[in-house]
Amino acid sequence: MQKREFSLEIEGKKLTAIFTDMADQTNGSVILKLGDTAVLATAVMSSNKREGIDFFPLVVDYEEKFYASGRILGGQFIRREGRPTEEAILSGRVVDRTIRPLFNQKIRNEVQVIVTTLSIDDENDPDILGILGASLALGTSDIPWGGPVGAVRVAQKTDGTFLINPGHTEREGALMDMTICGKGGNVNMIEAGAYEVSEDVAKQALEIGLEAIKKLEDWQKTIVSEIGKPKAVVDTSSDTKEIKDLFNAEILARLSGATMAGIPGNYSINDLKDEWLKLFKEKFPEAKNNNDACDIYEDAVNNLIHDEAVNNNRRPDGRKMDELRKISADAGVLTGIVHGCGLFYRGGTHVLSVLTLGGPKDSQLIEGAEVQERRYFMHHYNFPPFSSGETGRMGGVNRRAVGHGALAERALMATLPSRDEFPYTIRIVSESLASNGSTSMASVCASTVALMDGGVPIKRPTAGIAMGLMQTDKGYKVLTDIQGPEDHHGDMDFKVAGTREGITAIQMDVKIDGIPLEILIEALADAKKARLQILDVIEAAIPAPRTDLQPSAPRIISFTIPQDKIGGVIGPGGKIIQEMTKSTGTTIDIEQDGKVTICGKLEGVRSAAETIRGITHEYKVGEKFMGIVTRILDFGAFVSIGPGTEGLVHISELAPFRVNLVTDVVKEAEKVPVIIKEVDERGRINLSIRQADPDFAKNKGVVPPPPGSMPPPRPPHIGPPRPYGRRP
Repeated sequence: MQKREFSLEIEGKKLTAIFTDMADQTNGSVILKLGDTAVLATAVMSSNKREGIDFFPLVVDYEEKFYASGRILGGQFIRREGRPTEEAILSGRVVDRTIRPLFNQKIRNEVQVIVTTLSIDDENDPDILGILGASLALGTSDIPWGGPVGAVRVAQKTDGTFLINPGHTEREGALMDMTICGKGGNVNMIEAGAYEVSEDVAKQALEIGLEAIKKLEDWQKTIVSEIGKPKAVVDTSSDTKEIKDLFNAEILARLSGATMAGIPGNYSINDLKDEWLKLFKEKFPEAKNNNDACDIYEDAVNNLIHDEAVNNNRRPDGRKMDELRKISADAGVLTGIVHGCGLFYRGGTHVLSVLTLGGPKDSQLIEGAEVQERRYFMHHYNFPPFSSGETGRMGGVNRRAVGHGALAERALMATLPSRDEFPYTIRIVSESLASNGSTSMASVCASTVALMDGGVPIKRPTAGIAMGLMQTDKGYKVLTDIQGPEDHHGDMDFKVAGTREGITAIQMDVKIDGIPLEILIEALADAKKARLQILDVIEAAIPAPRTDLQPSAPRIISFTIPQDKIGGVIGPGGKIIQEMTKSTGTTIDIEQDGKVTICGKLEGVRSAAETIRGITHEYKVGEKFMGIVTRILDFGAFVSIGPGTEGLVHISELAPFRVNLVTDVVKEAEKVPVIIKEVDERGRINLSIRQADPDFAKNKGVVPPPPGSMPPPRPPHIGPPRPYGRRP
């Protein structure tokens, strides 16, 4: 095997790139290691153009292998990798969003980058290695690409210190976890979750990350200079002069009127495009497709929007650069069955979020090569085709939906109550009903309203905003609340979510090589201003979480029982707990530490809780109960004082005087007052009625015998003595 290794130390950790001929059919490949975590990154480009498309055909796959974790995972009957987990999809998206802007978007040769996890230790994440591996595989290959690009994870601990590429243990309890990718001192991808950190903290993290990224860039450049292949020349040219001349003569003059508010024109941007494509087909009937015509139109719109923003301070809809669209929020739009609902409008973007509450058993089991856990909060995002006025296939979840759902989930996580305070499983589904820019941030806003409408005691509401950028050689403009053509043609999509106290999530994608830090700082400041305005609207609709859950929501009671009593609640083969759940209509979850969580309708929950408390109750001398007589013998009566527990009232304890027959005082199924007189070493309970109520027998008409009289002889007991005490 041919092999070359290159190493770099980052914050005391050794990063190693291993180049071999194991995957020598690829254009480029590398194994990247940090600790005992290793990934294989490969890059392949097709030799021919893909005809009939108007986009750059890049595919990034992140393959999570179970063997990498040393575990045999999968379903009970299928012990092999299936469709990618959510974590694998998100990791693949991070790689894609980092490398895509550095390609020439006019390339029509298919490019596929595959990151395969080979080994995952308990500390080092493979996602950062995946980005760096993709960069090295592309950089050393003959595929034309504008890298290399660096990637680091920066975390802030509770004491305010920052860590670079911290392991899982080091990140526990961190206030912020930010993945930063960049090139040449600029940032081209951010993915961050935080617990209400300030804009200044985010700035410090970016500065620290860019310093480390420069080291990684220089290291990669050295490797590429030593073993990199000469870049292939890919034909991206097209003979479009005649098409451009037709566009300039017939369409260009009317483009401003269709695109920019305040400029006279009777066409919308889409109507004008339809007219242009119709004209193109008439003039060029021999054309195989209209891709060149589409590119010319979109390039013209792109140039127009950039020039108007930078040179004339003008946006397509006439707003100021830092002005929000009209926004509104409504709580409780749906009533009855649902547990909480929020509706949020931001201009032409409309999102409905619906809350569902469940018990611990409704949590999601996550079992992947890297993550094995139970998830008690889930946010799911749907983007049906009608939300953009289109037709399309329904069903299934694409990568975009997974990414948007995870971003909103991360943004909301910081303000959720602890499980001790609110032991519910929480699921929110955000439905994009109409889309005109940043449905993911609208999902954050609508979901906050749904949580408060459902009575979830969140710390404070969260809002999100999408910032944009128009940059030319004459300057730049940061845009607040991008929509439509600004989202499509802008240079940056910078999403920031947070509360009044600070940032909870950031996600940034770019269409250019990268964004300077000073522009990001300006965007963060404008995002905070917009976020506070949105929070004003949300709090006007619903100032605080409702004081109680919706009537349709389940109720949960949690308490702890002694660990040695767990078996008594479950019963042999689970018989007792199964009967209890069936009779009360509840779900009962008992953890190993003895924590009991009961979920269901209020009446059933209370009944189940009472039963469990009775089973696990530690009975003590002096406790009083209203018991039920279960059996009568010649020497006394057995009385039930709790689920599965009864004690003996000896005939001498029925009354403060001599009683001839037990049935003179009590009958079966009768409720009687009792007090625990004794609990012997075997756990048997002796009860007393006369100590609990000395007048009980007299009030029932039992007459004390005259002084000095002798009791009648009692009939002998036949058979073995019957046991008494707590039933097994």
